[in-house]
Parts: sequence; structure tokens; C-alpha cells
Amino acid sequence: MWTAKGDLISMENADLGAVRALLREAHKDSYSSSACAGKRVANLFFEDSTRTRVSFALAARSLGAMSIDLVESGSSMSKGESLLDTVWTIESMGFDAIVMRHTDDDAAREIAGKIECPLVNAGSGTMQHPTQALGDALVIGEAFGRTDGWDFGSLRIAIVGDVVSSRVAGSNIDLLVAMGAEVVLVGPEAMVPESFTARGCVIERDFDSVIDQVDVVMMLRVQFERGAGALIGSREAYIRGYQLDQPRAKRMGADAIVMHPGPMNRGVEIDGRVADSGRSRIRAQVGGGVRVRRAVLRYILDK
Repeated sequence: MWTAKGDLISMENADLGAVRALLREAHKDSYSSSACAGKRVANLFFEDSTRTRVSFALAARSLGAMSIDLVESGSSMSKGESLLDTVWTIESMGFDAIVMRHTDDDAAREIAGKIECPLVNAGSGTMQHPTQALGDALVIGEAFGRTDGWDFGSLRIAIVGDVVSSRVAGSNIDLLVAMGAEVVLVGPEAMVPESFTARGCVIERDFDSVIDQVDVVMMLRVQFERGAGALIGSREAYIRGYQLDQPRAKRMGADAIVMHPGPMNRGVEIDGRVADSGRSRIRAQVGGGVRVRRAVLRYILDK
């Protein structure tokens, strides 16, 4: 999971020892407000973000580190500077860590290999979003009492919707399968290609046949900005087949939980009343993201 210099790029081939150690730290969430005093973190977000950007900033500042945000529209990239030159400039100013989100699938991996300070991937294209997956695993472990060994064996987790466009799904699949969960991907073939079986998942097309058989239902936003509208054909047909509405939620197991990484398209992939219901862990995911990102930054800044 970690590179030798402390980069966090992907959940592919996740080191379970490192994952469990980090989740224990995030679950305990015991830290000093001066733990990383004097350290400097640059948040480079070349794609819109609210939850991830703010939670990294909050995590850094709660540890006593200085956090600076940079977005593309306010950077020299808007004048034609390359991504690498922009990152080299930031690194040369003396930052101790860089957090980066970018629209390109391989941007984080490529940049991490060309700088000396550690880099955390805060979302790359449609491929990976490792801290979101770690935060989701934290919430699942706490919801089902798996915080001793962080072993998800016997848990059945459905990820529903626009899987092919979702970096959240990509990281969650890699991490949850590694932790022992059975991951069921649900959606039309255009959004959930059969190729995902090679990553250890089960694929189902009929949401209603799955809803009462899983412990977690994780809904994904239909990513219209990435062309997902063309994948669903009719919005009305998608809603009929794959929205987590109240009738479906009522068929879930008594202890089953609802998740969504956000932002939500209320009324498309999820009914707002389900999102706000007692079985929803959506707000807990936001809080879990802060705790995980605090643990990640503490690790790499200490290193």
C-alpha cells in the first residue's frame, strides 16, 4: 500500500498489515494537535471536490500542520504550465507532503515517481481513490463490530450503479476483496462489465434479487459529467431498475446499512428519504474520511 517514501497511490495489492494498522489508528483517533507541527501539506486539486479537499485540510490542521490549497484555475497550469512543473514548483517551496486529485487515471502514480516528498492520491480519473476506500472500510468495520481484526469475512457488500466510471468503486473493490468480503457489483452491463469478475467480484444485473441478501448496499453516483448518461439510456428505466428507493430499502436485512460516497444525485440512484434514514451511514462516511486522512497524514509526515 505504501511506497518506500510513503506515497499512497492505490488499493491494488493492498498490504493488509498496513491497512489494519492504519484502520486501528483511525478508529482510535487519538492524536496530539501538535503531532505534525511545523510540517507543510499542499492540497493540489485539479478537479472539483468538496468532501475530500476539505477533509484533508481539516486533517492536516488538526495535527498542527500547515495546509495550503491550490486549484487548477488559480495555478500556472491555466497559463500552460505542465502538471509536473507545477508540482516541482510546489515541492521546491519546502512542502513535506502533497495531496493530489487529477482527472487523468495515471497522474498520481506518474508524479509520485518524479518527486521526493510523499504524495497521496486524492482521486485519479476513474481508477483509484484510496483514502475513500479506507474511510468506507472504517465505517463498515465499526458498523459490524469488526474492529478487533479488521477481517470482513462473511460480509456481503453490494456496490450498485456506475462502477465503470467510479474510482471509489475501483479502490473499494480492491480493498474489500482483500479484507475478505464478498463484493457483489450490481448494474447494467454498460456500467458493470463482465471483466470485473477478474477482480474477484460477483456480478448481478437484478438489484431486487440482491437487496435482501447483503449486509451493505453502497450506491454510486451516476457520473453524468463522464458520459454516464449515455450508458443508462433512459433515466426512468435506470431509476426503475437500480435506484435504492423506499420499497427496496424495506427489504434489506434488519442490520444492513446504506452507504454512498457522495455527492448524491437524490432521486436518481437513491431516494432522499433512504439517504436520510436510520440505516444510512452516509454522514458517518464523511467523518470516517477525516479520521482516515488524519491517520494517513500522520504516518507520512512522521516518516
